[in-house]
Formats: sequence, structure tokens, C-alpha cells
Amino acid sequence: MAVNTQQLTRYKKEGRLITVLTAWDYLIAQAIDQAGVDVIMVGDSLAMVALGYDTTIPLTLDEMIHHAKAVRRGVKAALLVVDLPFMTYQESPEQAMRSAGRVLKETGAQAVKLEGGYPAMVQTVARLIKAGIPVMGHVGLTPQSVHQFGGFRQQGKSSKSGERILQEAIALEQAGAFAIVLEHIPEDLALRISQKLIIPTIGIGAGAHCDGQVLVTADLLGLSGWSPPFAKAYVNLRETIAQAAQAFCTEVREHQFPESDAKN
Repeated sequence: MAVNTQQLTRYKKEGRLITVLTAWDYLIAQAIDQAGVDVIMVGDSLAMVALGYDTTIPLTLDEMIHHAKAVRRGVKAALLVVDLPFMTYQESPEQAMRSAGRVLKETGAQAVKLEGGYPAMVQTVARLIKAGIPVMGHVGLTPQSVHQFGGFRQQGKSSKSGERILQEAIALEQAGAFAIVLEHIPEDLALRISQKLIIPTIGIGAGAHCDGQVLVTADLLGLSGWSPPFAKAYVNLRETIAQAAQAFCTEVREHQFPESDAKN
């Protein structure tokens, strides 16, 4: 049975933790969907792990849609959420409507994710919800603001900044968001937010008390050359792939592959 946005709130009420992974192509999407992950996110992290950018900022909406269409072909059961790239929604609610509308119409995704919980963004979220576009929020460390933060630094460490993030999460829930990502904030703050909200919180670097957890799949698979300290690699595919490629090169150069069926 396919997962939908309303199920996630039910999962929270039942105490069932929610699993979220990212995908950027058909094969990765198909594999993690068949593994039973609840939500697959076409995150703008693909700018770094799939396209080689230093940050998420250069990613365009056309690039995101291209990858999301490939992911959609591999997803049968999970809820598919697509990030809106930097400067494709911050300008105005109208811009956000156009961008989100394109994503849903062209990719078949069920929802979009927007970063930030400041008043103008809350208004934008409310506008999208009113138009029938499901929205996942994102507060704490918002990677599209990396230059403003001075790097990928933990947010909400002071009582003032922590209270601001809490109020942003509350405002996003009131605007109609169906879930909120809490990224790289103190564990006690994530607990406060998770207890305060009716909708589920999805943590990444926010401790163990969120209603679900998300990882960038490239980090989970050990494919990334660098990953944040809160990520966990469950396998080292980067090393496995390199070893397989080296074995192939060796066998070709030593005339071992392909095997010849010629008779002497």
C-alpha cells in the first residue's frame, strides 16, 4: 500500500517511527523503495552527491525535475517529496506556486519541501496548501542558507535561537505543513518541538527524539567523499566500487576479461 501524507501523522500517533531516504536516479529509488522506506525525498543534496557542486545553491529547477522524473519511475510505495531549489520559491508565493506546480505536474511527486519558517515563508506555505499542494517544512540548519550561516553549523544552540526555531516549526504546522525536517539542532530542542507538534518531525542531526529520521542515501551507502558528523555509513560502496573497477582494469589489461572461447 502506497504511503500518503496523512499516514505520517497517524504513524506519529501510533509511535511508529518514520524512515526517509533521498534518491537521485531510477536505480537508487527502486532499491530503497523495495526496501520499505516510508518517504523518498529528491533532495537538493543531489546537487552535491550527483552533480558535483560544492553546495546546493547552483541547482536549477529543470535539473531537479529531470532527476525527480527518473526517481518517480522507480518508486511504487513510498511517499515522494521533492525539494524546491534555491531561489525558485523565496521571491513570492506566486513564484513558489509556479515552481511547485511544475514539480507535481511534471514529475508525479506527491509533495514539495521548502526551507525556512520566517513569516514570509509561512505565508507561502499557507498559499501552497490552500492550492492543494502538500508541503513539508524544514527548519534549523537550512542548507540553502549556508553562506548566511557561515558554513554547515549547528543551529538553535542559544535559548533565543532555539525559541525562534520552535516558533517557526509551530507556525509551519499552523500553515498546514504535513511534516517538518529538523536539521542539525540540539537534541533537547528537537524533543521540545516534537512534543509540541501534532505533525511528525523528521530529524537529521537532531538526535533520537524526532518522529522519524532522514539520511542522504549517498552517505548511508558510503558513496560520499565527505559526510556530516551526524551521518552514518552502513556500507562502504565507494571502496567496493573502486575495487571492482580496479579488478576490471587488471583483468582487461592481463587478457583475462572477457574469457576467450577460441580453441588452441
